Amino acid sequence: MAARSIASLSLGFGLVSIPVKLYTATETASTVRFNLLARDGSRLKQQYVSERDGKVVERSEMVKGYEFEKDQFVLFTPEELKALDEAASHVVEIVAFVPEGAVDPIYYDKAYYLAPDKRGGKPYALLQRAMQQAGRCALAQWSTKGRQHVVQVRPTDEGLVLQQLLYAEEVRSMKDLGIESVEVTPAEVTLALQLIAQISRDDYDASAFVDHEKQRVLAAIDAKIAGRQVVESARHEAPTGGQVIDLMEALRASLGGKAAAEPAAPAAAPEAAPARARARK
Repeated sequence: MAARSIASLSLGFGLVSIPVKLYTATETASTVRFNLLARDGSRLKQQYVSERDGKVVERSEMVKGYEFEKDQFVLFTPEELKALDEAASHVVEIVAFVPEGAVDPIYYDKAYYLAPDKRGGKPYALLQRAMQQAGRCALAQWSTKGRQHVVQVRPTDEGLVLQQLLYAEEVRSMKDLGIESVEVTPAEVTLALQLIAQISRDDYDASAFVDHEKQRVLAAIDAKIAGRQVVESARHEAPTGGQVIDLMEALRASLGGKAAAEPAAPAAAPEAAPARARARK
């Protein structure tokens, strides 16, 4: 099925305006969801109840409000909320170009794909290739849904990625954790570097990793569907925090083990149930 764009935008690059379409780049369908049911198997219906009188409030009677003080709200009508949203801009305005890797991934939020819209193919390709040759990505601002976002536009061989970024105030500082500064010896560093070199790879292949926990849950669901008894699978328990280990011996053991030299082969996926049996996840 062909991808469906979620918005038509304009990427502002100096005096050049590039018409683009916005597509979601990720999805959260990997989570196995369980429905909340009554004991007789019937679905449950969620309702909203007034704290004042305990009565059920229908959606048609609901309004939205902003709490400016404890239990003090200002109310907004749907028309007023729509007017606030109308300030959204269809222009993603580039304000600066920065080196690749200048943005710490800790600031990364949701990712989107950008594709050229009608008459946008040439300027789109020009911006993509120029950024690739310059080794830079773009920082831009984009207003939507009552909020202005800072975004990164970075080039790939396939096209442009729009990465929504978090503001500084939205990212916690690790300094608040009070991490202790501990000295390590040169010999320990040497062994650690050998271990790193032993299991290093030159690239990241996302398809090489499988969500084994999801497969385990789906296997349990398949067993339930087939009427078989579900038993708890054996798991490897991590050492408890109270266990004392010799760091040098642990590093040497890691270097000497075959598992450290060769990445473990992915576990075989459990036999899938018919698609129709558990189509809803």
